[in-house]
Amino acid sequence: MPAGPSPAGIGALPAHFEFSAPPAWRAIDFISDLHLCAAMPRTFAAWATHLRRTPADAVFMLGDLFEVWVGDDAREGAFERSAVEVMAEAASHRQLALMVGNRDFLLGHAMLRASGLIGLPDPTLLAAWGQRVLLSHGDALCLDDEPYQAWRRQVRADSWQAAFLARPLAERRQLAAEMRRASAARQRFDGQAGVDADAAEAVRWLHASGAAELVHGHTHRPASHALAPGFKRHVLSDWDLDDAARPRAEVLRLTRGGFQRLPPAGS
Repeated sequence: MPAGPSPAGIGALPAHFEFSAPPAWRAIDFISDLHLCAAMPRTFAAWATHLRRTPADAVFMLGDLFEVWVGDDAREGAFERSAVEVMAEAASHRQLALMVGNRDFLLGHAMLRASGLIGLPDPTLLAAWGQRVLLSHGDALCLDDEPYQAWRRQVRADSWQAAFLARPLAERRQLAAEMRRASAARQRFDGQAGVDADAAEAVRWLHASGAAELVHGHTHRPASHALAPGFKRHVLSDWDLDDAARPRAEVLRLTRGGFQRLPPAGS
């Protein structure tokens, strides 16, 4: 993961993992920021339907799949078991991959195995059909949100995670609820209050990885636009079909012909 920002505000470049798509693949779907939880049944149903019906060969979920994740032992809960079952079924038909985000960064190997997922480090370089695309959740690029970046460095440390996961599950759930309330009060963790990915930092990442295009979530501002001459980013949509006032869900699909934005399968 990226190192902490230097005094000049620019951090060391993160090492990237490379994923090469099989030549026979025809399409890859990208989604993020679904924030799945028991209180969002319509969103959960749309996600489950998409995983089952999409014609894509793979679905890459780039962070914040879940509203909160307090450790892989939580997968035994009723809601979490249903999510495991959906993913395990879908993974028998197509490749599913997950990159953790700021809500579900404690999701680990046990959950990946149970769900049939492969884990993607942040960032990951995707090589597909001669195209090189850098994938990230996006939160590490939001450099202007200094309080969040300090919190991120704290909770991504192995020592913090070991201490947190050593607590009883019920206590972890309570602590997570308190952290969520605190972050909602700030309204900044998920791209609120004007926080966006730093364009210069994104271009540095792209230069380092030899990619010209970046796909990320986190900011909830779906759009595709130039970062600099020769460099482009595609921001994923969040999903919330339980919001009657502003329902939203979108898939970004990559094929040999490039990117296109689509509604979820079955919608």
